[in-house]
Amino acid sequence: MSLPALRIDGVTKRYGSLQALGGVDLEIGQGEFFGLLGPNGAGKTTLISALSGLVRPDSGTLAIMGHDVVGDYRNARRNLGVVPQELVFDPFFSVRELLRIQSGYFGIRRNDDWIDEILASLDLTHKASANMRALSGGMKRRVLVAQALVHRPPVIVLDEPTAGVDVELRQGLWQFIRKLNRDGHTIVLTTHYLEEAETLCGRIAMLKAGKVVALDTTANLLRRFATHSLRVRLANPARGVELGGTVAEAGEAGEGGWVDFGFDSYADVETLLARLREAQAGLIEMQLGEPDLERVFVEVMHRA
Repeated sequence: MSLPALRIDGVTKRYGSLQALGGVDLEIGQGEFFGLLGPNGAGKTTLISALSGLVRPDSGTLAIMGHDVVGDYRNARRNLGVVPQELVFDPFFSVRELLRIQSGYFGIRRNDDWIDEILASLDLTHKASANMRALSGGMKRRVLVAQALVHRPPVIVLDEPTAGVDVELRQGLWQFIRKLNRDGHTIVLTTHYLEEAETLCGRIAMLKAGKVVALDTTANLLRRFATHSLRVRLANPARGVELGGTVAEAGEAGEGGWVDFGFDSYADVETLLARLREAQAGLIEMQLGEPDLERVFVEVMHRA
């Protein structure tokens, strides 16, 4: 049996009276595409900082590819690439110079062939000689991804990698990350774009107040927590609200009168429609929605 890519056992961290991590236990297998989700302040960035050695936990252990983050820091860090949430860069170097320097941090010389491959994959080749100060925010984020990959780590952590990034770049970035995952890299993703996590991640952990409050495959989480939705446009939407519905946003054409109902089984739709008919709500139009991760997230956080 192969070693887990990441093993996190009983990790705690406090900043004064604030409990950032309250005993986190996680094991992430090699080759997984894993999602780490939670609201702001849930402890995601603290956990990533502990993995990368920037923060020392008060208790518990963390290991990357079997290497303890504290006791075997050098090898643990060599096996990890982190794309930080903040745009941190050195303004005095070109893109290629920055990647050569990053290679040197890991004792890697003559790394230009791999650097060229990364630059091409991230559509940065034409910016290789550009100074970092001259790049747009989206381009700087691509360079951060390149920096994380320059030493070919088997485990890659992406902390909000598409925050503030345009749609075209986002699609190109995910295409490249998917390829890395297919090639055997373990990917750990934190994101507030829940549709990304739903599409990309095979397994998801949800954090709240420094604790794991849900951990399962994406498919199981959708089955366990999410309800389907019935959205109806009514001539008398107040009648729909009286029956337990909630007022929805206006439709694509800007028309009002939409009301949402949640249901667990398609058999419930017939009952809902019959009740609307009896209440003389005046059904004009209806839409059925599948469960999605956003509904799961809201439900899990509410229960927690």
